[in-house]
Amino acid sequence: MAEITNSDLKKGTLAEVIKGADVFIGVSAPKTLTQEMVKSMAEKPIVFPMANPIPEIMPDEAKAAGAAVVGTGRSDFPNQINNVLAFPALFRGALDVRASRITNEMNIAAARAIASLVSDEELSADYILPNPFDKRIKETVSKAVAEAAIKSGVARINQ
Repeated sequence: MAEITNSDLKKGTLAEVIKGADVFIGVSAPKTLTQEMVKSMAEKPIVFPMANPIPEIMPDEAKAAGAAVVGTGRSDFPNQINNVLAFPALFRGALDVRASRITNEMNIAAARAIASLVSDEELSADYILPNPFDKRIKETVSKAVAEAAIKSGVARINQ
């Protein structure tokens, strides 16, 4: 992942390497990202502080510092970025076709299926992902995962 996301081989503190960045994806520790750091990012940055239960920066602080889109791992803020969106539907799809393993193709199919549940009309800074309680998730994700398992050759039965 670092080869893809850090092709310039930047080194230093978070405050040093975040300057000019378009996106912050945090999976570290509470309150490690400051408003000053967000202000140093590119114009209208995307900030995903996902540490739980306390994110790297609170959503209101990130927005006040200029973040255009903010998503956390918490259900009490918009844009909950959490594996609850994919599970158990990902496993339902894998089990339905008796997949021998979970492949990257199946994971990508799940991600695309989740993304497909937000229409262009619904898409906004506070709604980039469906609500985890959206009843369409189970059917949409499990079907996409099953199809990907069949296509990638890991399904033991074809439905």
